[in-house]
Amino acid sequence: MMHNSKAVARLFAAPFSIWAAIFIVLPLFFVFYHGLTDAEGAFTLANLREAVQIEYLQALGLSVELALISTVICLVLAYPLCMILLAIKRGRMVLIFLLFLLPLWMNSLLTTMAWQTILEKNGIINMVLQALALPTVTLINTPFAIVIGMVYNFLPYMVLPLYVALSHIDKSVIEAAHDLGAGHVQTFRRIVFPLSLPGVISGCTMVFIPALTTFVISALLGGNKILLIGNIIEQEFTAAYDWQLGSALSMILMVFIILNIVLEAFSGREAKKDAVQEVKL
Repeated sequence: MMHNSKAVARLFAAPFSIWAAIFIVLPLFFVFYHGLTDAEGAFTLANLREAVQIEYLQALGLSVELALISTVICLVLAYPLCMILLAIKRGRMVLIFLLFLLPLWMNSLLTTMAWQTILEKNGIINMVLQALALPTVTLINTPFAIVIGMVYNFLPYMVLPLYVALSHIDKSVIEAAHDLGAGHVQTFRRIVFPLSLPGVISGCTMVFIPALTTFVISALLGGNKILLIGNIIEQEFTAAYDWQLGSALSMILMVFIILNIVLEAFSGREAKKDAVQEVKL
């Protein structure tokens, strides 16, 4: 019986294994192959040496900086939103929740182009400022515009895991803290936040990785003046047709992604231990 159940499990897992091999393993193999070979297919480290030149590292540094800023802003916006959603009636909660999930249901290219219309020189913001007899501001083609696009597109990825983590906190634990004399700030600091840390870490990872690798948002809202590492990789593959350098840059970017995932796994484990310990205290 045990043997039959294992055979059935393998049978159902086969389509997923094939999908993973075609769309995950095979593309990664080609990235590493082109990144470690020259145009003739001979092994070389020249692509990696070229990928660590100062201009590429500056683009990578800017990408990390803007991704971190966007992640922090998403966390600051998502946390109070999730707590409000848990406190209000279900009907209103569903409506507000749907408003913040709308970007997930729309094409990110369309939503980013909409922000391009809002932030451009003759956009809605500057039209309002002109109507109020105020000086106009330059928003498009700036890091500020890119951060706005990232936050708008990736905020739902922070809201979802954070809401799930907060909704699983036992209300009796919070009530017990209040009964023991803890105020709202102390209860949040010692009970709510530690217990929600797994959701915080998952949300930060889900926002940071796509923000780090994006190239559509930075291309539309940053123009040609601001190039992130994702834009450079996209140009190497599609415009310069330099698959070797593009793959080498992708390998360097993958190092940051892997480090982020490892940090999430380690931090998530530690967060659970600390949360349990905090509640016991």
